[in-house]
Amino acid sequence: MKVSAFDPRPTRKESFRRHRLKFVPDGSGCYALTTFDETVLYIGLATNLRRRMNDHLDDPRKTSPSPKGRAILFFWIETAETNKVERTWMNIHMQHEGRLPELNRAYSPTPT
Repeated sequence: MKVSAFDPRPTRKESFRRHRLKFVPDGSGCYALTTFDETVLYIGLATNLRRRMNDHLDDPRKTSPSPKGRAILFFWIETAETNKVERTWMNIHMQHEGRLPELNRAYSPTPT
């Protein structure tokens, strides 16, 4: 599934690279890790998007190639309604793919 299927759509994106962290805000929001062609690999929510992206960059599961490809882009939307947006994105993904995104282990709308 492509990130363009999300509603609401993410409003920003940045390369999933440590030197790009300075361009990611430290506010709360929902995000998706995608391949170069914007195939969704992971959906999450965070109280601090910059810190969460940094955490993922330290996680070999998120930085190694997956069967669908490697995480290359970090898309996000800043919102106070993180649980609602994450649930919506997960439901959209489940409708399209019939399963959670490749790198999501479980669906848990809990802020990190």
